[in-house]
Amino acid sequence: MEHLENRQKVLIMIAVMAAMFFAAVNMTIVGTSLPKIIAQIGGMQYFDWVFTIYMLASTITAMLVGKLSDIYGRKVFILIGIGIFSVGAFLSGTSDTITQLIIYRGIQGFGAGMIMSSAFTTVGDLFSPRERGRWQGLLGGVFGLSSLFGPTLGGYIVDNYDWHWVFWVFLPLGIIAFALILKLYPAHERTKSESVDYLGSLLLTMMIISLLLGFSWGGNKYDWSSLPIISLFALTIISLALFIIVERKAKSPVLPLYLFKNSVFTVSIVAGLFLGMGMFGTIMYVPFYVQGVQGESATVSGLIEMIMTISMVIASIIVGNLITKTGKYKFFSLLGFAIMAIGLFLNSKLEIGSSLTQLIIQLVIIGIGLGLNMPVFNITVQNAVSHKYLGVATSAMQTFRQIGGTIGVAIFGTIMGSIMEKEMEAVQPTLPQSSSEAEVDMTQLQDPQLLMSPEQMENMRSSFPQEMASSFDSFILTLKEALNVSLAGVFLWGAVIVVLGLLTTLFLKEIPLRTSNQDEGDEEQKAVNLQEA
Repeated sequence: MEHLENRQKVLIMIAVMAAMFFAAVNMTIVGTSLPKIIAQIGGMQYFDWVFTIYMLASTITAMLVGKLSDIYGRKVFILIGIGIFSVGAFLSGTSDTITQLIIYRGIQGFGAGMIMSSAFTTVGDLFSPRERGRWQGLLGGVFGLSSLFGPTLGGYIVDNYDWHWVFWVFLPLGIIAFALILKLYPAHERTKSESVDYLGSLLLTMMIISLLLGFSWGGNKYDWSSLPIISLFALTIISLALFIIVERKAKSPVLPLYLFKNSVFTVSIVAGLFLGMGMFGTIMYVPFYVQGVQGESATVSGLIEMIMTISMVIASIIVGNLITKTGKYKFFSLLGFAIMAIGLFLNSKLEIGSSLTQLIIQLVIIGIGLGLNMPVFNITVQNAVSHKYLGVATSAMQTFRQIGGTIGVAIFGTIMGSIMEKEMEAVQPTLPQSSSEAEVDMTQLQDPQLLMSPEQMENMRSSFPQEMASSFDSFILTLKEALNVSLAGVFLWGAVIVVLGLLTTLFLKEIPLRTSNQDEGDEEQKAVNLQEA
């Protein structure tokens, strides 16, 4: 599609960005609105599955569709993705039970994986590597904007309208994007020499599901040493071993292992994994500080993270244009990791008395670091492989970043819990225990989630005798101090992980960005050339 007129390319990208925004905003809009939805349809014990099923479905689909789109073309999958996602969104709005909502969110996840994978790969089809920076930056901006508008709009809808509209409000945008892509996107002839790797796809799916569930449930729903978690990680290792055996013999592997001989591809994948760990770790644990330590509302927490997102979007768009203009990318990635590490390190120095202004400045620093990196690794993997592997390389990048995010959240959660437990053990003897009822309630106080709910905390305070009120307030302050110390550990380890990403990027070979999508030799020869460079 590189030969198309520039006007048609721009129109196709507008349609693709609309589809991507449609999928991304529906992902972020649910977070703030879900508590009220659950309050109406019930099923609080299955709350987390609404997110987990979406994550699993989208991650698996993105990886598998990468290879399939190299065979059948991007158009068919982005159209199917929009169709499946729209059906899932409509059905989610009709849910009467938590089971229905989980199933329908799973359907949405399948569609989202197709849209996201196809969207980032389409840039590679339409533009040469030298031109992709600008558009990859814009796609990163679209994703960031969805994180801006989604949570705020979701909260507004459930506060003022029927919750069903959370899922239905953007359906017209999906229909428009579908029509534009159907009309503008050129058809693709199937690559006849390629066949579908069904066994490899099945093993890859098993490996991703067991890995993500293991890290999602470990230290949370189950202990890390429990049988379910050990079994999940054992299944991951077995699936990986079988996957490698099958892929070495497959005629058309779903993830060609010889891509990893290409140092640019491998380094980019690993650096992207570290970036995902740092990014999702920051996003998930900043609210604990704003709401738990500072005692601010969820609205204030959302507004503060919105400022970080704005800085990320601006930096992503600027660096994308600079990459297109200069043809250089390694410097921006190194600078981005360094800035992000500084921001996370400064976050580790936050105290209970720190101002929100200080936090905002540090989150802007982190956002700039993230934005500098957002367009880079999609460009590097796409530039390093032959065009026939464009889909699988781009999808691998997206998948490893998502896996990194899941692993990061799990690791940081374990770090926070471990430090929190040690801090609380030190103050255990100071707990007031004048009655059995108070003793039970004070045991509940050791959960940091209590600090995230002022209403629940006030209700618990009123349940204690008046003479114990000062002891209660003193313990709440101690709990905040313990949470602050544990979050300092989270942000410090986040900085360490981001530094690992920086060190990994030092090994990234900066090869010239091609000015054409024409292939230059096969993949294994490219890997040999890079090793000799």
